[in-house]
Amino acid sequence: MASPDMPFRTATDLARAIRKKKIGCVELLELYLKRIETYNPKLNAVIALDTGNARKAAKAADKKVARGEDLPPLHGVPMTIKESYDVTGLPTTWGDPALRANVASADALSVTRLRAAGVTLFGKTNVPLMLADWQSYNAIYGTTGNPWDLARSPGGSSGGSAAALAAGLTGIEAGSDIGASIRNPAHYCGVYGHKPTWGIVSPRGHALPGRVAQSDISVIGPLARGAEDLDTAFQAMAGPDDVDGAGWQLKLPKPAKTKLKEFKVAVMLDDPNSAVDQEVQSLLSRLAEFLGKSKAKVSMTARPELDTTELHRVYVALLRSATSGRQSDSDYARNQETARGLARDDHSYFAEMTRSNVLGHRDWLAINERRHQLRLRWAEFFKEYDLLLCPAAASAAFPHDQVGERHERTIEVDGRRVPTTDQLFWAGIASVCYLPGTVAPIGFTPRGLPVGVQIVGPQYGDRTTIAFAKLLEREYQAFVPPPGYA
Repeated sequence: MASPDMPFRTATDLARAIRKKKIGCVELLELYLKRIETYNPKLNAVIALDTGNARKAAKAADKKVARGEDLPPLHGVPMTIKESYDVTGLPTTWGDPALRANVASADALSVTRLRAAGVTLFGKTNVPLMLADWQSYNAIYGTTGNPWDLARSPGGSSGGSAAALAAGLTGIEAGSDIGASIRNPAHYCGVYGHKPTWGIVSPRGHALPGRVAQSDISVIGPLARGAEDLDTAFQAMAGPDDVDGAGWQLKLPKPAKTKLKEFKVAVMLDDPNSAVDQEVQSLLSRLAEFLGKSKAKVSMTARPELDTTELHRVYVALLRSATSGRQSDSDYARNQETARGLARDDHSYFAEMTRSNVLGHRDWLAINERRHQLRLRWAEFFKEYDLLLCPAAASAAFPHDQVGERHERTIEVDGRRVPTTDQLFWAGIASVCYLPGTVAPIGFTPRGLPVGVQIVGPQYGDRTTIAFAKLLEREYQAFVPPPGYA
């Protein structure tokens, strides 16, 4: 009989238990399927199942264990995956009712690679419409709750992924991130997530129907209940597809430092572009104090030599340009007309978004040039500092709010209502210049909501940001299951 903590163990621990024959692959799969039957009706994190094929795969995995074969690192670990990944025989809708009938005929490349790493893929998890919210609800599958408080958002767009992990409904997960869509849900649900350096994990099969070009800024990557799992799944997913692989290979540097005291880190608690709730700031400050006591070199003032307001504007422009292809012809025409009526000095999020939705290529090239100049400023900063630690979002998880457009909504920060889109700043700080960002849990607010730290590193420093998360997991705080899911 499985131990009570089995559903909440890391994928690394689950794979180890399978190798040692403490639990079978079929037994573990059935454990998670039973938990989905029990807990998912209220949580609504898992929105599609492929139990028949999963059971066949688990049986085959058990036979390999019995024969004493060499086993891949995640052998037999049951896995769900974000709905936006293609999985043979399952729908890929991105929450859009117009795509309800779109059933994948082949696996996404990362799905193929994760299967090769040993996972038993058995279902999909919920997303917001077009992956465009820090909530996870849509007209096809409904609303996903946060397992720490069902009345609150689990984050987005990989909200179903993080909620399923936190509630112990799956062994490991994978999501996507252009606007903190891995990092935000990891923070809201108290799990781990890694946004890779742009361009090093092929997104083939994670796209709207018929599209194959990789979007600017957007990446795919893992979520898990432990940092070691992030490393294993990330390395399984990373690397070029067959076309690009004919000319280049990925070789990321190994972490040069193995102890907290060896790291030199900068800590950023807030920024004029996005106020951060004191409950979040206090937990980040407490972490900084711990790091100082652990003999790490910690600066609360060190920053790259750049204007964060400019950085944010560059990010919003490139972000909204990157997603502008999702507009219908009528939406595009309407946005063109609206943009023509905007005042030049209007730098509200709505104005910046609207202009960027219809940005001309010459203007895009100028903004992109500025992005690459900012990249060099980050590179100079990371010659002196190993990492930048900062918030993943402006607050802990907020109550569900599905009224109006996203840019019209607000969240509460220190008792004040502020635009929810302000916190795109904490998404862009890593995203716009291609930097990796890992989120690890670091504590709870007085209301018992989880808070994570965003660990930003130099371009291609993915294994270092994950390694730092491993050290925090071991020496500061590991994953804690939410109450009510035992």
